[in-house]
Amino acid sequence: MASIPSTQKGVLIDKTGGTEVLQYKTDLPVPALVEGQLLVKNDYIGVNFIDTYFRSGLYPAPQFPYILGREAEGTVVKTGGGELYGLKEGDKVVWMADSAYAQYTAVPASKAIKVPSTLPPKVAAASLLQGLTALTLVREAHPVQKGDWVLVHAAAGGTGLWLVQLLKSIGARTIGTASTPEKVALALKAGATHVINYSDSDVRARVAELTAGQGVVAVFDGVGKSTFDLSLDVLARKGSLVSFGNASGAVPPVTITRLTAKNAKLLRPTVANYVATRAEYEAYSKELFDFIERDGLDARIHGVYPLSEVARAQEDLEGRKTTGKLLLDPEK
Repeated sequence: MASIPSTQKGVLIDKTGGTEVLQYKTDLPVPALVEGQLLVKNDYIGVNFIDTYFRSGLYPAPQFPYILGREAEGTVVKTGGGELYGLKEGDKVVWMADSAYAQYTAVPASKAIKVPSTLPPKVAAASLLQGLTALTLVREAHPVQKGDWVLVHAAAGGTGLWLVQLLKSIGARTIGTASTPEKVALALKAGATHVINYSDSDVRARVAELTAGQGVVAVFDGVGKSTFDLSLDVLARKGSLVSFGNASGAVPPVTITRLTAKNAKLLRPTVANYVATRAEYEAYSKELFDFIERDGLDARIHGVYPLSEVARAQEDLEGRKTTGKLLLDPEK
């Protein structure tokens, strides 16, 4: 392997706020390893809404200064000994952990997965967090069956496109929501049965019309505050409202008796708790990669931004200017 430098480029925060708190540094120390860790030279870094939640303070950072980012793909350049799950120097891996916005990350080996040699570069980084989120939602949060009517908010977004594609593979009937004609077209192309432009249509009325007044058995809602009431309203009896994101802000406290009218289920899952064990992580990662290779699921990449332009990437994401996945190039 090439020699490992002592310093690196990276992005950190030492307080919470808007994108102005993002600090691009060129002299951060390359992390030292402890047992059970891998030093990964990151090739591509995923940008996710959860990164903005830590930056803004919606989720508390574990410490300051804090290097943002939750996933990347790259090459193992050094190992720390101990249980490494068969991973070694030279392996191409994709991982979900902390401190991804950097050229090098000390990654727990338990959180790294070897990238299949058949996957092109960028695909693993563009797939893992959002793809596993979508897959575990439709397998565990609400096990979707062939023929089910399901609603996916922000169907042309990163996780939304994964949900639409997976639901098509399962055989569900998916209603998506999107904000522009271009996003409507993209969600339809990805496999949604119907897509409602919520900017000019009544979503409640259209869902009732499409489902003959029955509603949907599940709503997958990554938007949060602005869609919560709508999501609850369009549920069928015994339906599941799966609220997994806060793109429009956190959902206020909910009176539990609101669920009584339909015997509804309300879940607030996180992918980390669905892939908490190594066996779960490996099994779901393999299933996700199988879907990509067998069914041609598209890890749609909106763009690759220089790491030095991370503020622009997060602003584009929060401003809903993007469709699909945003990546960062740590060498730029």
